[in-house]
Amino acid sequence: MAKKEIYRIDLPENDPGRRSGGRRSNNRGNDRGTTRKGGKRPMTKSQRRRRKRKTLFIIEAVVLVVLLALLLVWMKLGMIGWDDLKQLRTNQLDEETRDMLEGYTTVALFGVDNRSNGNYESGNSDSIIIASINNETKEVKLVSVFRDTCLDVDGDRTFKKCNYAYNHGGAEEAIEMLNRNLDLDIQKYVAVDFYALIEVVDALGGIELDIDEDEAYYMNSHEGGYIANTAQIAGVANPGAVQAGSGVHVDGVQATAYCRIRYTAGSDFKRAQRQRIVIEKIIEKINDANIIELKDMADGMFDDIGTNFTLSQVMQLARYVKDYTLVDEKGFPFNKCTGSYGGSSLVVPCTLEDNVKALHAYLYNNEDVSLSDEVLDISEGIYEFTGLSSEDAVDYGY
Repeated sequence: MAKKEIYRIDLPENDPGRRSGGRRSNNRGNDRGTTRKGGKRPMTKSQRRRRKRKTLFIIEAVVLVVLLALLLVWMKLGMIGWDDLKQLRTNQLDEETRDMLEGYTTVALFGVDNRSNGNYESGNSDSIIIASINNETKEVKLVSVFRDTCLDVDGDRTFKKCNYAYNHGGAEEAIEMLNRNLDLDIQKYVAVDFYALIEVVDALGGIELDIDEDEAYYMNSHEGGYIANTAQIAGVANPGAVQAGSGVHVDGVQATAYCRIRYTAGSDFKRAQRQRIVIEKIIEKINDANIIELKDMADGMFDDIGTNFTLSQVMQLARYVKDYTLVDEKGFPFNKCTGSYGGSSLVVPCTLEDNVKALHAYLYNNEDVSLSDEVLDISEGIYEFTGLSSEDAVDYGY
């Protein structure tokens, strides 16, 4: 059995932000976050309100597009990359589970890093999000599937990082990977690239971030830093370096570079936290934005979206958009351990069976889900591949 290790990702030699000399984070006290099992402080009323307002950028973007489509120009919707994926494969789910799922709209959301703006045919899905919408209450729950999660990526019990599925077969393969490993029935998706984030932040006049010394280093890092790399990929001007400090004003390229950092303490888990910070700042700006700023945002985003929602389905969702409430968000797998298996650094579900049961309880309030033989077989395969059981789970604080 491979040795368990603290989560890190091997750094390719040509990856932007790679740093010689192995500089350590100055934030050791925060390496595992501020909350642990049994150590959470009660949230204040203000904190609970702020938590409800938190969402992932991709959800906010879709909702915004729908609203502006109704308020502005219908023909703009023709610029969205409509897809015709239909009847995506699922496992043999029992009748009770299917009845439960019918009460929800479940959508897969992908942030695609393909180094080619507006192209959703391939590329690693560095952000994988499952959105569960209760059709009756309009409550929304979100789950970010960590991109390095060890899953069966193509149906032949090949266990790899789950973000490979999108690169291997686009949205169809990625959705069927989620359905197969998690006993879901996802039929709809939305995909964006990070160019859309640049457009949104710039349309809002930028945002303010608290940036520490390590984060500033990796963002700047001479010509190989995330800022320069992001500008090059997006085909826009390099806005230049940022300074560490509180309330630092950043534009779209700099904000996107901040979201991409994964080499400080906490690695990819910490990167997810940075993304949530940027999302919160965007939402605050959106709440104060005027119609011209919102129109600029829509103009920049319409050609940055791929989806298999039809126009009529988007309009149906738009009827109730003001009723939707984000009630919670989590990362998957819930119980996990990280290490090197098969030559890759992976996030291993401990076990997949236990995590899928917890997922259905979280997304659908289904505490007694009966898992398919497919998921049970995959779970056993991951155990045989890694040797990790539920007792090996580690609380990383993220």
